[in-house]
Amino acid sequence: MTKVKIVYASITGNDEDIAYVLTEKFEELNADVEMSEVSQTDPSDFEDADICIIASYTYDQGIVPEEALDFYEDMEDLDLTGKVYGTCGSGDTFYEDFCSAVDEFAKTFDETGATKGAESVKIELEPEQDDIDNLDKFAEQLYKTAKEMGL
Repeated sequence: MTKVKIVYASITGNDEDIAYVLTEKFEELNADVEMSEVSQTDPSDFEDADICIIASYTYDQGIVPEEALDFYEDMEDLDLTGKVYGTCGSGDTFYEDFCSAVDEFAKTFDETGATKGAESVKIELEPEQDDIDNLDKFAEQLYKTAKEMGL
């Protein structure tokens, strides 16, 4: 069974909602899913998963949220070769650096050797129905990529 680890950082609840949407979709796909909040998670938890996902908001001037900084920095020490990753998150287009934490996490995943399984999903504030549909497609593509890799 494909193992999925979803880690989220959420201040308003939007990214927690995103994580729940993904969890439900992966459960429909018969994957073994574990979801946790970033400050309660060790990056090495990704080593036990086939699909690794970060859902994060972007803080202030386009930076990774403070509660996720240690996790983000510790990810650099991981070797996730053979794993599939996906990044997503919420933001506000009022800010110049809309959802840039999503891109920062993607860069770090690339450095770990993980394989990008789907294009990142960026959501304006809270997930609406169109966003939920996009998250479902995101999960399906990640799952498909993992299966193609024999995971």
